[in-house]
Amino acid sequence: MLHTTDLTLPPTSTVLPGRRRLLASAAAAASLLAAGCSVLPSGSSRPPLADASYRLAVANHIYRRYPDRIYRGKLPPMLYAIGVLELELDRSGGVDAVRWLRGPSHAPEVMAEIDRLVRQAAPFPNPPGWGRVRTVDTWLWDRSGRFQLDTLSEGQL
Repeated sequence: MLHTTDLTLPPTSTVLPGRRRLLASAAAAASLLAAGCSVLPSGSSRPPLADASYRLAVANHIYRRYPDRIYRGKLPPMLYAIGVLELELDRSGGVDAVRWLRGPSHAPEVMAEIDRLVRQAAPFPNPPGWGRVRTVDTWLWDRSGRFQLDTLSEGQL
Protein backbone atom coordinates (compact mmCIF):
# COMPACT_ATOMS: atom_id res chain seq x y z
CA MET A 1 0.00 0.00 0.00
CA LEU A 2 1.22 3.50 -0.80
CA HIS A 3 1.48 5.95 2.09
CA THR A 4 1.91 9.70 1.86
CA THR A 5 5.15 9.33 3.79
CA ASP A 6 6.48 7.30 0.84
CA LEU A 7 6.07 10.37 -1.37
CA THR A 8 9.01 12.46 -0.27
CA LEU A 9 10.06 15.34 -2.47
CA PRO A 10 13.67 16.14 -3.27
CA PRO A 11 15.21 19.15 -1.48
CA THR A 12 14.13 22.49 -2.98
CA SER A 13 17.65 23.37 -3.99
CA THR A 14 17.87 20.43 -6.42
CA VAL A 15 14.53 20.99 -8.20
CA LEU A 16 13.48 23.81 -10.50
CA PRO A 17 10.37 25.75 -9.31
CA GLY A 18 8.07 24.48 -12.10
CA ARG A 19 9.26 20.93 -11.57
CA ARG A 20 8.64 21.25 -7.83
CA ARG A 21 5.00 22.21 -8.48
CA LEU A 22 4.66 19.22 -10.82
CA LEU A 23 6.13 16.87 -8.21
CA ALA A 24 3.84 18.31 -5.52
CA SER A 25 0.81 17.82 -7.78
CA ALA A 26 1.84 14.24 -8.51
CA ALA A 27 2.31 13.57 -4.80
CA ALA A 28 -1.14 14.99 -4.03
CA ALA A 29 -2.76 12.88 -6.75
CA ALA A 30 -0.97 9.76 -5.52
CA SER A 31 -2.11 10.37 -1.96
CA LEU A 32 -5.72 10.71 -3.15
CA LEU A 33 -5.45 7.41 -5.00
CA ALA A 34 -3.81 5.78 -2.00
CA ALA A 35 -6.70 6.98 0.16
CA GLY A 36 -9.11 5.23 -2.17
CA CYS A 37 -10.51 8.37 -3.72
CA SER A 38 -11.24 8.64 -7.40
CA VAL A 39 -11.17 11.83 -9.33
CA LEU A 40 -13.36 12.28 -12.38
CA PRO A 41 -13.33 15.35 -14.57
CA SER A 42 -16.05 17.81 -13.62
CA GLY A 43 -19.19 17.25 -15.64
CA SER A 44 -18.35 13.58 -16.13
CA SER A 45 -21.51 11.58 -16.62
CA ARG A 46 -19.97 8.11 -16.43
CA PRO A 47 -21.89 5.94 -14.01
CA PRO A 48 -20.09 4.15 -11.17
CA LEU A 49 -18.41 0.80 -11.66
CA ALA A 50 -20.51 -2.08 -10.31
CA ASP A 51 -19.46 -4.07 -7.30
CA ALA A 52 -18.64 -7.80 -7.47
CA SER A 53 -22.14 -8.94 -6.51
CA TYR A 54 -23.77 -7.01 -9.37
CA ARG A 55 -21.11 -8.23 -11.84
CA LEU A 56 -22.00 -11.75 -10.73
CA ALA A 57 -25.72 -11.04 -11.28
CA VAL A 58 -25.02 -9.76 -14.82
CA ALA A 59 -22.86 -12.81 -15.64
CA ASN A 60 -25.51 -15.19 -14.28
CA HIS A 61 -28.15 -13.40 -16.35
CA ILE A 62 -26.12 -13.98 -19.53
CA TYR A 63 -25.58 -17.64 -18.63
CA ARG A 64 -29.33 -18.14 -18.03
CA ARG A 65 -30.15 -16.39 -21.31
CA TYR A 66 -27.73 -18.52 -23.39
CA PRO A 67 -27.34 -21.91 -21.65
CA ASP A 68 -26.52 -23.70 -24.93
CA ARG A 69 -23.68 -21.24 -25.69
CA ILE A 70 -21.81 -21.75 -22.39
CA TYR A 71 -18.63 -23.84 -22.56
CA ARG A 72 -19.00 -26.43 -19.78
CA GLY A 73 -15.91 -27.50 -17.87
CA LYS A 74 -12.37 -26.22 -18.15
CA LEU A 75 -11.58 -24.24 -21.27
CA PRO A 76 -8.95 -25.55 -23.71
CA PRO A 77 -5.40 -24.19 -23.43
CA MET A 78 -5.73 -22.13 -26.61
CA LEU A 79 -8.80 -19.93 -26.92
CA TYR A 80 -9.94 -18.44 -30.20
CA ALA A 81 -10.65 -15.01 -28.74
CA ILE A 82 -10.48 -13.10 -25.47
CA GLY A 83 -12.10 -9.72 -25.06
CA VAL A 84 -12.74 -7.30 -22.23
CA LEU A 85 -16.14 -5.65 -22.53
CA GLU A 86 -17.62 -2.78 -20.56
CA LEU A 87 -21.40 -2.44 -20.40
CA GLU A 88 -23.17 0.70 -19.33
CA LEU A 89 -26.63 -0.15 -18.05
CA ASP A 90 -29.52 2.18 -17.25
CA ARG A 91 -31.64 2.04 -14.11
CA SER A 92 -34.00 -0.55 -15.63
CA GLY A 93 -31.18 -2.84 -16.86
CA GLY A 94 -31.26 -1.63 -20.47
CA VAL A 95 -27.99 -1.35 -22.40
CA ASP A 96 -26.89 2.29 -22.78
CA ALA A 97 -23.45 1.53 -24.21
CA VAL A 98 -21.14 -1.33 -25.12
CA ARG A 99 -17.40 -0.54 -25.13
CA TRP A 100 -14.53 -2.85 -25.94
CA LEU A 101 -11.70 -2.16 -23.49
CA ARG A 102 -9.68 -4.89 -25.22
CA GLY A 103 -11.31 -6.34 -28.28
CA PRO A 104 -10.19 -9.47 -30.12
CA SER A 105 -9.43 -7.51 -33.29
CA HIS A 106 -8.26 -10.68 -35.07
CA ALA A 107 -11.84 -12.00 -34.71
CA PRO A 108 -14.26 -9.19 -35.65
CA GLU A 109 -17.04 -11.77 -36.06
CA VAL A 110 -16.68 -12.65 -32.36
CA MET A 111 -16.88 -8.99 -31.37
CA ALA A 112 -20.06 -8.58 -33.43
CA GLU A 113 -21.57 -11.76 -31.96
CA ILE A 114 -20.83 -10.73 -28.37
CA ASP A 115 -22.30 -7.29 -29.04
CA ARG A 116 -25.46 -8.96 -30.41
CA LEU A 117 -25.69 -11.41 -27.48
CA VAL A 118 -25.35 -8.63 -24.92
CA ARG A 119 -27.95 -6.39 -26.51
CA GLN A 120 -30.42 -9.27 -26.91
CA ALA A 121 -29.92 -10.32 -23.28
CA ALA A 122 -31.34 -6.99 -22.05
CA PRO A 123 -32.90 -6.09 -19.78
CA PHE A 124 -30.35 -7.05 -17.16
CA PRO A 125 -31.13 -7.09 -13.42
CA ASN A 126 -31.86 -3.61 -12.09
CA PRO A 127 -28.72 -2.01 -10.68
CA PRO A 128 -29.10 -1.77 -6.89
CA GLY A 129 -29.55 1.83 -5.83
CA TRP A 130 -27.33 3.48 -8.44
CA GLY A 131 -29.66 4.16 -11.29
CA ARG A 132 -26.99 3.71 -13.96
CA VAL A 133 -23.95 1.49 -13.64
CA ARG A 134 -20.93 0.18 -15.56
CA THR A 135 -19.83 -3.43 -15.44
CA VAL A 136 -16.76 -5.06 -16.98
CA ASP A 137 -16.18 -8.73 -17.76
CA THR A 138 -13.77 -10.76 -19.84
CA TRP A 139 -15.26 -12.98 -22.54
CA LEU A 140 -13.35 -16.23 -23.10
CA TRP A 141 -14.37 -17.52 -26.54
CA ASP A 142 -13.80 -21.03 -27.89
CA ARG A 143 -13.62 -21.89 -31.62
CA SER A 144 -16.93 -23.76 -31.22
CA GLY A 145 -18.72 -20.45 -30.60
CA ARG A 146 -19.24 -21.29 -26.94
CA PHE A 147 -17.87 -19.05 -24.20
CA GLN A 148 -17.33 -18.45 -20.52
CA LEU A 149 -17.25 -15.16 -18.69
CA ASP A 150 -14.25 -14.68 -16.45
CA THR A 151 -16.60 -13.93 -13.52
CA LEU A 152 -17.99 -17.50 -13.75
CA SER A 153 -15.10 -19.26 -15.48
CA GLU A 154 -14.30 -22.85 -14.62
CA GLY A 155 -10.67 -22.29 -15.48
CA GLN A 156 -8.47 -23.48 -18.29
CA LEU A 157 -6.63 -26.76 -19.01
